[in-house]
Amino acid sequence: MAARPGPGPGPGPGPALGLALALLLLPPPPLLAGAGDARQEAAVRALARRLLGPRAAAVELSVEAALAAGGPDTYRLRSPAGAAVAVAVTGSSGVAAAAGLYRYLRDFCGCHLSWSGAQLRLPDPLPRLRAEIRASAPGRYRYYQNACTQSYSYAWWDWARWEREIDWMALSGINLAPAFAGQEAAWQRVYRSLGLNQSEIDGYFTGPAFLAWNRMGNLHGWAGPLPPAWHLKQLYLQYRIVERMRSLGMITVLPAFAGHVPQGVLRVFPHVNATRLGGWSHFDCTYSCTYLLDPEDPMFQVIGTLFLKELIKEFGTDHIYSADTFNEMTPLFSDPAYLSRVSNAVFRSMTGADPEALWLMQGWLFQHQPDFWQPAQVRALLHGVPLGRMIVLDLFAESKPVYQWTESFYGQPFIWCMLHNFGGNHGLFGTVEAINHGPFAARRFPNSTMVGTGLVPEGIEQNDMVYELMNELGWRQEPLDLPSWVTRYAERRYGTPNPAAASAWRLLLRSVYNCTGVCVNHNRSPLVRRPSLHMDTELWYNASDVYEAWRLLLSAGAELGSSPTFRYDLVDVTRQAAQQLVSNYYLSIRQAFQSHALPELLTAGGVLVYDLLPELDSLLSSHSLFLLGRWLESARAVATSDQEAEQYELNARNQVTLWGPSGNILDYANKQLGGLVLDYYGVRWSLFVSALVESLNSGSPFHQDQFNQAVFQVERGFVYNKKRYPAVPAGDTLEISRKLFLKYYPSALRRSRAGPA
Repeated sequence: MAARPGPGPGPGPGPALGLALALLLLPPPPLLAGAGDARQEAAVRALARRLLGPRAAAVELSVEAALAAGGPDTYRLRSPAGAAVAVAVTGSSGVAAAAGLYRYLRDFCGCHLSWSGAQLRLPDPLPRLRAEIRASAPGRYRYYQNACTQSYSYAWWDWARWEREIDWMALSGINLAPAFAGQEAAWQRVYRSLGLNQSEIDGYFTGPAFLAWNRMGNLHGWAGPLPPAWHLKQLYLQYRIVERMRSLGMITVLPAFAGHVPQGVLRVFPHVNATRLGGWSHFDCTYSCTYLLDPEDPMFQVIGTLFLKELIKEFGTDHIYSADTFNEMTPLFSDPAYLSRVSNAVFRSMTGADPEALWLMQGWLFQHQPDFWQPAQVRALLHGVPLGRMIVLDLFAESKPVYQWTESFYGQPFIWCMLHNFGGNHGLFGTVEAINHGPFAARRFPNSTMVGTGLVPEGIEQNDMVYELMNELGWRQEPLDLPSWVTRYAERRYGTPNPAAASAWRLLLRSVYNCTGVCVNHNRSPLVRRPSLHMDTELWYNASDVYEAWRLLLSAGAELGSSPTFRYDLVDVTRQAAQQLVSNYYLSIRQAFQSHALPELLTAGGVLVYDLLPELDSLLSSHSLFLLGRWLESARAVATSDQEAEQYELNARNQVTLWGPSGNILDYANKQLGGLVLDYYGVRWSLFVSALVESLNSGSPFHQDQFNQAVFQVERGFVYNKKRYPAVPAGDTLEISRKLFLKYYPSALRRSRAGPA
């Protein structure tokens, strides 16, 4: 790989930078839906009623756009003298008012809201403020969502779940987010109008659990087609999503045309200039190798403008659009002139439908394929669009920031993003020091074009603490004192101060949540990987810190055990400790096999397969958010027929296991769920231990290739299994965790102190 330019100032992007930033720092364009102060005020008051019930009457909420004075979002908190209300919250937008409300609930009422639950025990009466508080966001945008989140987490959501998420977004101060649902219905209309038949369209769309990669041109056809009812239900959802987001003052990002087309376009227009891209990941051209239109072909503008006009007619627009032409796909040519033509063609297809269009692009491609994306190629792609008319998401800035070696994306505005999670994996993980300092360093960078911060996890509903921290940093002017912050976090999360719980969180903060250097949270635990004799068990933290945090949380159970968020955390920390224990037993199994010690192999393998994994499965099955049945039943619930239910469940099973017809991206989206641990991971480990025992008994070598063929039949069998799993938890979390602790803690602690796993 060629050397990168250093992070110094370089020549700078030049005088056009001022124009670029001026464009981005203007007040948001008028929303087509007309979300003025009164409408946003009504929306945020309705949110408060959903959140607080009758107690919402003690809080006065208002929206005054003038409060921001043309700058970033601002909120003001005060307690009016002699008023019946305890606090008056005014925001420059509905989002700002909601963020101000959460600031009051969090810092003065000791409340907490997260994906895993809420702690909203309000003081009575509500506390009054001694002095007015005013806060302005340091940047224009607080962005949320990764293109992949649409499939890893949102695939089966109904409106009730979307409503909770949009409420969380507003309370977190998020003001910019994609609204991608229902786009396939619009694409279907466009393709039909161009002359494609239904079978060509059906052969292009993937199934629901894989639509994110269909939209980015990585896949076609896999796990599809999309039933007609899917389109109707997604359109219905999109209407409600867009209306609610806009009513709160959020800017919605709509999808745009990136240049990828179904093969049927070549039949209808035989002279069109289109070329197949290469295969994506481990997929061959059966489901990959999408056709990309040449940027100079007239059909590029025809299709792109048709689609966006259709979308705007259906949903209105806030003038920001998303398109990713080369997501994990190598462009056909490295010539800068070609790359500039491609980005210019994408942008012109946007402005052909909306002259005010801004392009929001994920910057993942630049760090994912650094050998291809050298400075000349990056500059060409970015400068194919006028400065200030593109916003780049620096998608993995907490570990691999791109702005540093591209001189702030060569003048295009960018958003500093925390990616954090890949595939929705379970596993305690964070880079808290990096996210506590990274955004502030990016703002100080010479000629910085940073215009905000963002959360872009591939999958959500994990590691709540990291997202609470990042959301708070989106409104801060300087870094936080992390140990003090996490102590208050534990108190808010459980609704009462508890020294043991606070100590547990400080241990987790310094260890598992403080990965330094380049840290990628693909959970590599042997637990969730296809077994072999060459598995990675290295940790970036001291395993004993997790075991000690486990002990401390259990000791707090008598006081905190009725708290839903505490029970979630106890499952999560126990699960992490069990994951570490699996590594320990794996190492014992491997050493016993390599030493030809059959009794030791049988002992370690027996404990792992017949005790530890079943106990872990039992623990996970005691909490609703760790149930395989919840994921599968949510997929089935979207269906309007038995046939659809079977297809959707197959999508859901395949995504968290094989990820493709033949294990193409095996275990990438691994989850530790009750049912999955026992019937998928447990069966694989049982087969592995049996194969090793057979090898020692027979004196024949262990062949990984033969094992892989055998275990694939197990994996595939699970995907196509008809077994239904409970969507309701069973068992007592505290008792199961305590039982695991008494069995495994002493030996685990001894081993972790003896050396790294």
